Parts: sequence; C-alpha cells; structure tokens
Amino acid sequence: MATAQQEMPLYGSDPVPNSRNVANAETVDSSGNPVHYSYSKVSHPTLTVWQPPAGKRTGTAVIVVPGGGYVHLAMTHEGTDVAAWLNGLGITAFVLKYRLPSDETMIDKTIGPLQDAQRAIQVVRQRAAEWGVNPGKVGILGFSAGGHLASTASTHFMTPVIANPAGISLRPDFSILLYPVISFDDSTGHRGSRDNLIGEHPPAALIQKYSNQLQVTDQTPPTFLVHAEDDKTVPVVNSIYFYEALLRHHVPAEMHLYPTGGHGFGLWNHTTKDQWPDRLKNWLASGGWL
Repeated sequence: MATAQQEMPLYGSDPVPNSRNVANAETVDSSGNPVHYSYSKVSHPTLTVWQPPAGKRTGTAVIVVPGGGYVHLAMTHEGTDVAAWLNGLGITAFVLKYRLPSDETMIDKTIGPLQDAQRAIQVVRQRAAEWGVNPGKVGILGFSAGGHLASTASTHFMTPVIANPAGISLRPDFSILLYPVISFDDSTGHRGSRDNLIGEHPPAALIQKYSNQLQVTDQTPPTFLVHAEDDKTVPVVNSIYFYEALLRHHVPAEMHLYPTGGHGFGLWNHTTKDQWPDRLKNWLASGGWL
C-alpha cells in the first residue's frame, strides 16, 4: 500500500533537547515468527513517513506511537503494520520512534517522550505541504504506554516542553488510544510504565500530572478508545476513566470494549469477529478525516 518510507531524525540537524552526551546504546530485537522488531534504549528519536499513493491521499495524517511500557518499542505490530493499514485508507502515517526515559540519557526523563511527541506534531504541521497533509487533520494513535504518551500529548498541549518559536499548535486534531495506560494511580495504572517514566517513588503531584484522566479539558481532542475487559496488564478501567472524563467535558468520544483479547493484540483481536479497525474507519469517516 505504501509508496515510500522515509526515516529521518526527529530534530533534524539540531541537538536533541534534554539529552546527555552519551554513546548511543540502542538495541534491536528481531526475534519471533513472524519477525517483530522491538527497540530498546532509544536515545536518538526518528520519524518515519509512510505515504499512500498520491492519488489516494486524503490529506489526513496520523502519528503512530508504539507501546512497550516505556522500556522498549513494539515497532512492528504497533508501528509499521499500523502505518501500512492507515495507508490503505489514504492516510499519511508517521511512525514515531521516541526516546525511552532514562536518567543516563536524559536530564529530565519525565518529559523526554512528551518532547518527542510534541516535536512530531510540530514537524508534521511545519512540513504539511511537502507531504500533502492538511495541518488541520493531524491525529495521534498510541498503544499501551504509547497510548499513555498519545493521551499525554492530547491533554498537555498547552504546556510546550519543546522550543516552539512559530507558535505551531501542538494539539492533535483527534486521538486514537488502544488499550492505553491512562492512570498512574497505584490501584489502576500500569506500575512498570509509571516507574520507567517518573521513577519508583514519585511525588503525588507527578502521579496526578501524568494520570491523564485528570488532565482532560473541554479542549481535549475527539477520542476513539479500544480495550479488552480481560486485559491483565493494563486494566480496562484506564480507558473507562478517560472516556468518562471526556463525557464530563463534552468531548466527542467513542469506545469499544471487547470481553476478551488480553493485552497487546495490535491491529487484530483474534478472539472476536468484530475488528476495531473497521470501527475506527467508520469513526474517521464520520469525523470528516477520510
């Protein structure tokens, strides 16, 4: 479906902000059958452009944010596979390989991933004409911890953590969250993601800051949520709490809950004949993004 993929440094030739001058220790695991690529110790972020055929482009862009508990990135089934599927809808996809939080590579690891998400939105809007993208149709899609990052980008956009001299909007136009980590509360959140991003003993204010159901406002973008009720890794209440917060603030939202499917099913939940990508296609069409 894709005519070309172009990987580029997220910050171009500029220094990566909030970074320490250390050697690149990134590793790639390409095990599995079929092969799934998983990146660890990422400190050099990139953005890979997946373009649909020119005659099929809708002008809509989606930044794809893989999950992995803020300790690795599931770049295949939560990244490139999704980009190829989006291309089939005429959507230009941008797969974000974001920095994984680390005190060794970052001055402040709590903002590193968000810097990269905001930068991705900024770059897509800055170069929209080059890629045939409508700067008013830029969404973000994230899985698991990538869903936490996508929901953070969707609720913290009024507080830039990157340089933005041109005042480009850092707000996604819509948000797609798949079995997302939302809460950092002890009882409902995913402890691994929390520990990796904000530390094992974070202050209460930081837990609240990154419990994104508490950060929803009337300006939060329209959101599409998917979760399985038997998810033992990220409890389904993460999506439910976020959905309820969206309703309280009159933000258009659609949520699909499946009785089974567990965690990390990517594009296809093989326990049901009803597939969420079909529901997403309908939602995107009704929102005017297709």
